[in-house]
Amino acid sequence: MAGRFPQQWLDELRERADIVQVVSRYVQLTPKGGRYWGLCPFHGEKTASFSVNPQRQMYYCFGCHAGGSSINFVMEMEHLEFRDAVKLLAEQVHMELPEMVGGHEDAVSKSEKDRLYEANRQCARYFHGQLWKPENAQVLSYLYNRGLDDGTIRMFGLGSTPPVSDGATRALRDQGFTDDELVRAGISVRRDGRVYDMFRQRAIFPIIDAQGRVLGFGGRALGDAKPKYLNTGDTPVFNKRLGVFAANLLRKQRGLKRVILVEGYMDVVSLVQAGVPGVCATLGTALTIEQARLLKRYAPEIWVSYDGDAAGQHAILRALEIFEQEGVPARVLDFPGGMDPDEFIRAYGPQGMDQLEPVDATAYRMKQEMAQHDLSTQEGRTAYAIACAKHLTKVKEPVQLENYVKQLMLSTGFTREVLLAQIGRTEMIAQDKRSVYRHAARPLEEKNEGVDTETAAAEKQLLLMLAEGGVEPGTVTAEDFITPERRELAQKLLAGMTPGAILEEMEDEDKRARAAHVLQKESGAVGEAQLRMTGDCLRILHKKRIEERIAALTQEAAGLKGEDKRRTLLKIQELTKERQTAGRKE
Repeated sequence: MAGRFPQQWLDELRERADIVQVVSRYVQLTPKGGRYWGLCPFHGEKTASFSVNPQRQMYYCFGCHAGGSSINFVMEMEHLEFRDAVKLLAEQVHMELPEMVGGHEDAVSKSEKDRLYEANRQCARYFHGQLWKPENAQVLSYLYNRGLDDGTIRMFGLGSTPPVSDGATRALRDQGFTDDELVRAGISVRRDGRVYDMFRQRAIFPIIDAQGRVLGFGGRALGDAKPKYLNTGDTPVFNKRLGVFAANLLRKQRGLKRVILVEGYMDVVSLVQAGVPGVCATLGTALTIEQARLLKRYAPEIWVSYDGDAAGQHAILRALEIFEQEGVPARVLDFPGGMDPDEFIRAYGPQGMDQLEPVDATAYRMKQEMAQHDLSTQEGRTAYAIACAKHLTKVKEPVQLENYVKQLMLSTGFTREVLLAQIGRTEMIAQDKRSVYRHAARPLEEKNEGVDTETAAAEKQLLLMLAEGGVEPGTVTAEDFITPERRELAQKLLAGMTPGAILEEMEDEDKRARAAHVLQKESGAVGEAQLRMTGDCLRILHKKRIEERIAALTQEAAGLKGEDKRRTLLKIQELTKERQTAGRKE
């Protein structure tokens, strides 16, 4: 179980990593009205709608409603997980990392991991140095024949295994690494009493994470060696399910509109050399949920671009399911003639990539279904229509659905009404008016959770005064709030958490946007006005709770008889009188 950072230490980090300074490293800010303003780095805009509030240590964009703390901001800009963003900020403000709480990680395991990272780094340098030696000319020729130049080879740190079976093992022993460390890192293997290199007779592709650490290696066989590709197995510092190849390059690229996900290391290298941004590959496995979540951090959309063979096409369908499951918009970049990305870019160059149009997931699924059915027969057309209808049940937008239905009418000869009935839509009415894609600048969906506008406004006003520290202790409690979401916010503010720290804890983007929208405002009250406003808000909420109690008792009384009903009706009368006085100002 992974530990967590102590809360007190995180509070100190937020104070020392001043949010204005943190944001200023990425965004040009201008002070105005007690805040700092700039162009939002998360969506395209020409007028500054991105604000930073130094008092509350939070940022908020009025266009896309992104909000959070300095840690959230670094997570978004650097595409980092929470822990890595915290470590980066701690380094910048020269704070030592604390011992983790609530987990099993300790100083020994951290020290061991550091040793394995260093062993991998030194091994990568060793393999890269081997590439330029005469005895490894075959590997260098292979890379040149694949169209790579020296600059690209150095960018990716490509390398070669030595001509002997234990060259890397001996070289790293000389640097002070033990056999046990080399075996645990996946650099060496121990068999029959011998320790020798894991990779032999191969071109080497170092696997580097977003923080620049070498996690392991991919090796491409030359000649008849099997398997064709060999990857480092799972180690204490590497799990192939969790990362992607070229994550270190992805992190450096700002404002990506999409990430292209390919199958092979050479596909990535070739596309990057051709100037195609935002390219990465899975690490010898089918796409995992963890990788889908990781890629979501880098761009708002993924283009899946696997090989053109049957296995590649099947993998695309599986990848689309995973992205859909994780709420990540994904399309397919389908290369002509069954080519893979590496073959295509070498044949047509970057201009060829510019001319390719990605296909959305539904259109791609329909195309694959067409290849499985004989549309020259009525039986084939029927089966094709039924198969496509299952995919079309997921289409939310009426306009998109109409386009697909028209295509299906032409392909199968069935009428629009029949196809809509098969899909389960007898009328073209939008069940969900929101786009299936997350737009960078989007309307904020208010959530009043069943209360009236006056009640919602009172709750929001109280939250603002709590955030400003303008409420006398003991005057307001979390139980004064009616809606669960705002009651939770009040509870955290009353516990002493800053708005930035509260937003930081929220993983749900829509919930964080709603909270940030409330917490970024000003109450507009000071001194005596705060006291009056607090009293007014509490009276409104008290009246609302009475009304809810009356409604509940009225419903209950309908099923009662005799004395029980009489007592309930008397209670309703008492509450009705109390309601009449509850809304009056003293």
